[in-house]
Amino acid sequence: MTGRALILIEGNTTGTGLMYIQAAQRLGLHPVTLAADPTRFEYLTTEKIETVRVDTTDLEALIRECSRLGATYDIAGITCAKEAFYATVGKLCRYFNLPGPTPWPIERCCDKVDQRQLLGEGGVSIPNYRVAANAKDVERCAAEIGLPVVLKPAEGSGSIGVRLCRTSDELAEHVAHLLGGNHIWRSTPRILVEEFARGSHYSVDMMGNEVIGIAAAEFGEPPHFVCCEYTYPAVLTGEQHRRIVDTAQSSLRALGLGWGPANIDLRWTERGPVVIEVNPRMAATPTPQLFKLAYGVDLITEYIKLVIGDQWDLRKRHSHTAAARILIPSRDGILHWIDKGSRAVDIPGVAEVKLYTEHKAPIVRKGDTFDRIGYVIAASPSLSETEAILQRATDLIQWAITPFPAATEQE
Repeated sequence: MTGRALILIEGNTTGTGLMYIQAAQRLGLHPVTLAADPTRFEYLTTEKIETVRVDTTDLEALIRECSRLGATYDIAGITCAKEAFYATVGKLCRYFNLPGPTPWPIERCCDKVDQRQLLGEGGVSIPNYRVAANAKDVERCAAEIGLPVVLKPAEGSGSIGVRLCRTSDELAEHVAHLLGGNHIWRSTPRILVEEFARGSHYSVDMMGNEVIGIAAAEFGEPPHFVCCEYTYPAVLTGEQHRRIVDTAQSSLRALGLGWGPANIDLRWTERGPVVIEVNPRMAATPTPQLFKLAYGVDLITEYIKLVIGDQWDLRKRHSHTAAARILIPSRDGILHWIDKGSRAVDIPGVAEVKLYTEHKAPIVRKGDTFDRIGYVIAASPSLSETEAILQRATDLIQWAITPFPAATEQE
């Protein structure tokens, strides 16, 4: 055998995939990515990463490829950076007797209806909700809960298809969007109709059953739910911190989770913490970068240690304030020009400036995570200083969007 390998199922285009590759290499592992289309992930080519083209929805095909790789390498672990394949990773780990998550709770957690049911049965505070299959069902459910309500598909991530509906017209419009061919359904359409939980939003990071970090999250204007800023650590009272930790741990118990990372979104409402969603995986960019800046802990490296059966170390080395401002355009059109952020990155305290979009790219907002065109990350010893650095940096990044030509608008 030629060394220890870490098998990664699929990649990730937001930057997290490359972080997994780099962390594996730092640990002396040889990363191998199995993907349906490896060309989708540019970093695999630029970093000269070994790849295998395989149908990643076919468990038997994945087992065959991992077995084949096992003849060349000592497979130290199998994991992924995408929620959609995390249950598959659990099944592979069980087959090859490697450390990994239990797949069945992950599959139930990824179904928002099952997740809601299990959380409710476990005594976890969640929004009042109903499940609908058609427009008439949605109208009935919304009437029972009372407007405004949040509509969301029962499966999916990245806030795709999620919208706040404040009037009956908005309700009818979004139902028509979800059921009229605009939304891709993996199975029979099921729509969650939920009470709108009002209050400050927090993102809770967990490893095993331990809460390791709590971030404050800010969202853009309704009706969409696109996060525009994260700050570590969140400013909380002792009582808020205790109740959020209790709620997060109760959520994992109710869902049968507890191995490896999890991320919990919740709001602090008039009745305390209300769980919006539990994600059975590590939060994506910019969470790993912010966590390292705030606490000196490399989450991805420590997680890979768990994956390969090594001892991890989540002890915090320092306590700074780290924040990310997400860049989101305010209109659709053609990106005529964009400042590449060279001036912003030179500001003391700015840790990273990342832009996803090139000149002349079309901008078509859909009200989900993919509306993002970049982010700025800053850190300092204090919250006020970090906020000032972040504001100064983002003020330097400017862009211009010109309207689509009339013919394009009609198409």
